[in-house]
Amino acid sequence: MTPFRFQAEIAHPFGQSWSGRLVAPIALMVARLLTSSSTRSASSHFAPEDIAPGESSLPPWKVSLAFDHFSPSRSLPAYFVVPTNNRVTAICAGLLFAGQVRAEFHLPALPPIPEIPAQRPIDSVPLGDSQSAPEIKLDLPIAPGPFEPTWASIEKNYPGAPSWLREAKFGIWVHFGPQAAGQSGDWYARKLYIPGTPAYENHLKSAGHPSEFGYKEVLRDWNPAKLDPAALAQIYRDAGARFLIIQGVHHDNFDLWNSQYQPWNSVRLGPKRDLLGEWSRAARAAGLHYGVTFHHEYTWWWWQNAFSADLEGPKAGVPYDGNLTLADGKGKWWEGLDPRLLYTVNLREYAGVSKAAVSPWNPPPAGLFTRHAAYAKWYATWWALRIMDVIDRYDPDFIYTDGTGTQPFEGSHTGTGGKADAMQRVIAHYYNRALERRGQVDTFSVIKFRPKTNGTVNTEEFGIPSDIKIDQPWIAEVPVGDWFYAPNFTYDSGMVIRYIIEAVARDGNAGVCVSLLPDGSLDAGSTRMLREVGEWMRCNGQGIYGSHAWVRPGEGELINGKLKMLPGGKLGKKQADFVFSPQDFRFTLGKDGALYAFCLTVPAPGTELKIASLGSTANLFGKPVKTVTLLGHTAPTLAWRQTLDALVITSPSTMPCATAIVFKID
Repeated sequence: MTPFRFQAEIAHPFGQSWSGRLVAPIALMVARLLTSSSTRSASSHFAPEDIAPGESSLPPWKVSLAFDHFSPSRSLPAYFVVPTNNRVTAICAGLLFAGQVRAEFHLPALPPIPEIPAQRPIDSVPLGDSQSAPEIKLDLPIAPGPFEPTWASIEKNYPGAPSWLREAKFGIWVHFGPQAAGQSGDWYARKLYIPGTPAYENHLKSAGHPSEFGYKEVLRDWNPAKLDPAALAQIYRDAGARFLIIQGVHHDNFDLWNSQYQPWNSVRLGPKRDLLGEWSRAARAAGLHYGVTFHHEYTWWWWQNAFSADLEGPKAGVPYDGNLTLADGKGKWWEGLDPRLLYTVNLREYAGVSKAAVSPWNPPPAGLFTRHAAYAKWYATWWALRIMDVIDRYDPDFIYTDGTGTQPFEGSHTGTGGKADAMQRVIAHYYNRALERRGQVDTFSVIKFRPKTNGTVNTEEFGIPSDIKIDQPWIAEVPVGDWFYAPNFTYDSGMVIRYIIEAVARDGNAGVCVSLLPDGSLDAGSTRMLREVGEWMRCNGQGIYGSHAWVRPGEGELINGKLKMLPGGKLGKKQADFVFSPQDFRFTLGKDGALYAFCLTVPAPGTELKIASLGSTANLFGKPVKTVTLLGHTAPTLAWRQTLDALVITSPSTMPCATAIVFKID
């Protein structure tokens, strides 16, 4: 059982000492009074931890009682055991009015890795049926509160997405970690174990063969010496961002904080810095909301290449370092670090795992690791505890879990391998903590691609819905170039601005990743691009921040019956070169009640811009147009007229922006 500790600060109502012989029985009575019928056991774990010498001034004293399995939702009247000095303990009879009792919940220790069965031949074991298998309820306590670890409880109690997300609209994705060291784009850690990939070739040239210099050595040597979260947070703020999405752990399984559950972390290795702590302080100082992302659901199948070897060449058949054991580290730099806590365990005996491991993107087929059921349960617990550790340490404004299923650990899609209620436990713990610390749940949980659920926000990676999406809050996410740094990215502020507009016009938010160099700095192209985005946002932000979708996302050229949009995928040359016409518009309804029309290009002076949605006949505006202004335009007048067919605006001779221009319509 996990003990809960109750603390109170109260005054001395009598100012006298009572016999210490009464401490144990009265403490037990207090415990039983507080725990009520839901308690399995109560004990007089009286802990006089705050004893101070002397009684002359009689200041308030702290009291601690520990007992098991109590989940208080409110304060209760009680008697308090009050230590008064290092020799004598007084018993004070008091009620709640003399002090407040509160539960101090502590996360449990992680159990050891269960015994792993002997390896069977590759592809010899079929995956179990995840559809018929029951969901495992983890033996994992959560912080007390109204949220229980079920979707029904989460949906019932969640008050709705916080207003700050509506206000923010644009954020920067800080997708940064040791994989940047490879300068090979996304998934460097996995691909360095796949011969023929650029990552493998780059790794051979810069570091060595993965049988001798593997990813663990990359972690050892990675040192982002120029990473300055405080300076970067201000740059992102100046670029118009109002929230940060900060990577906590990627698929590589390396925690970027002083993790109590993962010894492979950034405080013990590499930079020897609490990077999440630095980012959280920087975000708060810059007035930015921030969330932390967790991608280690993938990890248990993502690393399977590390258990392989070259099939040809001078190192053919020499095992990569994923095959190393804890005992192999004796006398090495990594002595005491278990490779299984980095690379996980070899699961290639299951059909489809080895094939998926060498593919660019193809998780194993849906199913359960039947011979590793104990390990799967342990892994889900480990996964959850690491997220809960971050919640308790840093109190982020949101958490983000990666995956392509409706939740992690459901035995389908990227949740292959286990079926457990880990996600529900994490979310319930998170919201109960928010209530405890903030007095309200003004936080949210991102579950990637999850269908509508009150209590979760989903994402649109690379692409944006073709129409308005209001069934639940969502964030469109995309990198400039790639999720981790590689040379020769295309830097163009116009494509970033248009991506933001496309998302906001459909009632979403935009999170844009601008990759940092391996040393943690921004290159010149990224710096210039962010500066230009910031200039545009300062001119036109009133149509972005706090906005809603209008009755339609926009108008203009149709392709296959759908509105022409910025192409999906990572932002690069294709998006930078994409051409919009002066008739391509997007709309938002500002928090000031005005309609904002975004022309997705900069028209030539004198061009007649016709917005059919605002013609009198369409009557979508619901009233005659009274004023039209061009944001950032300093000229006293703007030529426009409303006809039956359209609102017609004559483009002025000078433009306030080098990319999309914005009209305010009242």
